[in-house]
Order: sequence, then C-alpha cells, then structure tokens
Amino acid sequence: MKTLAQIGAELQGYDPQALSAPQVLDFLSQLVTPVRDVLELPLFEALGRVLAADVISPFDVPPHDNSAMDGYAFDGGQLQTDAPLVLQVMGTALAGKAWQGKDGPVKAGQCVKIMTGAIMPQGLDTVVPQEFVTLSQAGGRDHITIAPALLRAGDNRRLRGEDLMQGKPALQKGELLTPARIGLAASLGLKTLTTWRPLRVAYFSTGDEILSLGEAPREGAVYDSNRYTVFGMLSRLGCQMIDMGVVRDDPALLEAAFTEAATQADAIITSGGVSVGEADYTKAMMKKLGDVAFWRIAMRPGRPMAVGRILPKKSATHPIPTETGSYLNNSNPEGAVLFGLPGNPVAVMVTFLAFVRPALLQMMGSTEAQPPLLKARSTEAIRKKPGRTEYQRGWVSTAPDGALHVKTTGSQGSGVLRSMAEANGLIVLHHGQGNVAVGDEVDVLMFAGAL
Repeated sequence: MKTLAQIGAELQGYDPQALSAPQVLDFLSQLVTPVRDVLELPLFEALGRVLAADVISPFDVPPHDNSAMDGYAFDGGQLQTDAPLVLQVMGTALAGKAWQGKDGPVKAGQCVKIMTGAIMPQGLDTVVPQEFVTLSQAGGRDHITIAPALLRAGDNRRLRGEDLMQGKPALQKGELLTPARIGLAASLGLKTLTTWRPLRVAYFSTGDEILSLGEAPREGAVYDSNRYTVFGMLSRLGCQMIDMGVVRDDPALLEAAFTEAATQADAIITSGGVSVGEADYTKAMMKKLGDVAFWRIAMRPGRPMAVGRILPKKSATHPIPTETGSYLNNSNPEGAVLFGLPGNPVAVMVTFLAFVRPALLQMMGSTEAQPPLLKARSTEAIRKKPGRTEYQRGWVSTAPDGALHVKTTGSQGSGVLRSMAEANGLIVLHHGQGNVAVGDEVDVLMFAGAL
C-alpha cells in the first residue's frame, strides 16, 4: 500500500497547496482500490450494482434469422429496379414457431405474410413492410405488388446472432447494471448475476454551529443540509450508507466518530473542518488517526479538501450483515478512504460530483468513466480567471435549432443552495480558460443520474 507521500511523489507537479482538478483525479485514482467481496444477486436486486464477472451469452440472440417488422417475406434476389414485383401469398408466419408451408418451400414468385419476430422461412431473406405493398386477388389467392427500387435484398431481416453471439460476452465485468442491462441478462434466461458487494460509506457533518433537524434555532447556528445531499448522492450510487449524524467540535467525540467509521466503512465523507485556519479539532484528529493530506485545490467552489486514510484500531471489529444473511468484519488493514469536504453546501456537492463520485465508482469496481461533458452555447457572458477550474450552476435547454444552450442560475456563492436546486447541470470552466462571451461554447456536466 502506497502512502500519500509516495503517491504525491509520483504525480507530476504535485503541490498540495496548489492542485489542479485533473491532478486531484489522478491522485485519487491511485489512492483507492476496488472492493473484493462478491454477491450472487437475483435480477430484481441487482439494479445499480457493478458486475464482478463477464456474462457470457449461452446462445445466439436472436437464435434464428427473423423479421424486423410485420410484412411479407420473400427472396430478395427477385427485386428489380425498373419494374414492380408481384408475389403470391402462400400463408402466414407467426412469431414463436417455424413456418410450415402446406405447399412445400416458398418458390420464385411467392411470398409469406410474416409477423415481427417470426422466424424467416427457408430461402427467404427480405421483408417488405405491409404498408408498402398493394394487395390484390387472382386465382383465389392474395397477391402483393412491390414498387420498383423500394427495397434492397436483405432489408428488414434480423440475422441470427446479430445482437449477441453464443460464447461471447454479453455484459462485461465492471459495468453498472442499468435497467437495459438487467433486461439483457433476463433475455438470456439468467436468474442471478455476480456483482461486487455495495460500497459501505460512513458520513457525518462536523461543527458546533450545525443543528440537526428538530432542534430549536439559535443565533449563529444553521441546519445541517449536507448530510441530506450526501445521502441523496450516495443513494444514487447504490452505496450502503452509515449516517453518523452531526459530530461536535470535541476531540473525544471526533476520535470516536472517526474510529467507528473506519471500523465499519470502506469510505468516510465528512463536511466542514478542513479550511485553513479553522479553530476546530477535525484536522488534528484526521492527522492523529490516519495518513491524511490537506489540499488547496485551484477550483471554485470547493478549494479546501482533505483526503487520505483513517486506520481502524487493531482491536476493533464490527460485525456487518451481508445481503446473504451472513456477517463479516471490516478488517481492511488499509483503513477507510477519507474525503474531507468543505462545509459550504454547494462546495460539498461540487467536490462530490467532481472528485468523490469518480473515486467511489472506482472503489465499487466500475470501469465506466464519469458522464461525458456536453457542449452548450452560453446565453450570457461569464467572468472567469485563468488558473482555476470553476463549476458554475447552470440550466441547460434545447434551442429551436436543436442546439444546447446554457445559462447560470444566478448568484454563484458557495452557500447559495438554491442555485443548485434550480440547476440541471454544472458549467465546467477549465483551468486555463478565461472569460466566456455570449454564444461561446462551454462544457456542461449534467446532473441526471447523480443529483
């Protein structure tokens, strides 16, 4: 296990008092390690988990060539570009069973009416949608006429194994199990999936000025919102959460909280007590109980952040129930990864989205990157100093021409929680970027799936 000093030494230009946002991500990617325990979960319980093993397709999907729509199946070699094609209808192929023609295989000049998903009869490779044909009768049989140059041979046919091939990975280790991926597993007849266990995350707020909900207001105090936003963001990740409430500025209480958290959790998230010059005990206790660095990040909002490991006491074990009904002890000698976030509500959410969420995904065993940054045109001028990354709260909308537009949600102070509630994404103004003019393209990180 590398110490923080060793990781920092390997990171080009590492200066804990002047880190860029990309350097923070590089550091965290080396600090955290994925969980190792696996669970075999029924599909209904696997949503949001991370696959711990590849899912190999037991058969071809689809298992036969089949029709992609309702229409008429025929041999596409008969199509002509300069003349209509007239075909006699020999019967109907239904989904769920192979077509059995009373008159034998379909011959030239003949076709079969076919339903979506039905197996393509032998020798037929093309389907014309039913709305594209003209129906007529001759000799007691239905006939269809297909206009010239309407189709090409092979149109509207799904090939065997086109979706998935037998013996090939259908889903890959490290993928998050979304509703679509759960459905894909079900289409293969699988009842369970092998997943990494959920990440255990303990979180608490610090400070004598923090009120819990239900407490009477008092001068100079504020109600704790950070635990509730952290709870929501961890819920979106499917973490197993340990809410430790509000911890006062008391050395004994802080030591007990950190020790208990490190005993139970894979990661610890705190808010408050990491700013330079703050008159509290949080930073001192972090240093006493683990290997912790205190950063000043070139960003807005957020700047102060603590990161490292809190070590559990050697004699401390805490039985943790698993989803299989058994119990395990969190005896990881590396301890719990610590994310000490600022106290301001917006800064908590921004640092979580920018840094903590990618690190937790890596710990969960996920190989999937952060959501991609989208491009949008700013509808207003934005002042920005080069030399820091800014995350401005914004509202992204679609203009009449189909382009994405974005505007800020007003005051960007790190304590203005309303600005986050009114936003649907963050405008990401990068380290070297300067002022933004009306109409300039900017990057946006959407909240969907995270907030």
